[in-house]
Amino acid sequence: MKRILSLGLLGVLLLVMSGCQATSEGQPGYEMISAEDAKTIMDTESDFVLLDVRTEEEYAAGHIEGAVLLPDYEIRERAEEVLPNKDQTILVYCRSGRRSKNAAAELATMGYRRVKEFGGILDWPYEIVK
Repeated sequence: MKRILSLGLLGVLLLVMSGCQATSEGQPGYEMISAEDAKTIMDTESDFVLLDVRTEEEYAAGHIEGAVLLPDYEIRERAEEVLPNKDQTILVYCRSGRRSKNAAAELATMGYRRVKEFGGILDWPYEIVK
């Protein structure tokens, strides 16, 4: 029994360390995708929100066209106002990827079901708006 419990805890630890969130059954968490996959979604789909979770100053200095600003520290308080459809695809990014992972995990715990985190604008190989 202890061995099974230890293996279960190890699995959760591996998920957390890889950046994916372990969630309860029925709540899928978020998916990590590449910048290229995010761009494909942006180019081929229409029902998505591109979410920038950096600060207002960072957003003003340059962002991906069409991005909605919702700083990571405001997710809990403002997500339902800014993102009313919990079934809509949400593409999340920040500067380097740390805040976007945290924001994606937070959104997943709030019941958002199609959250896709693609890292930071520093690794975005496409145009940005300045």
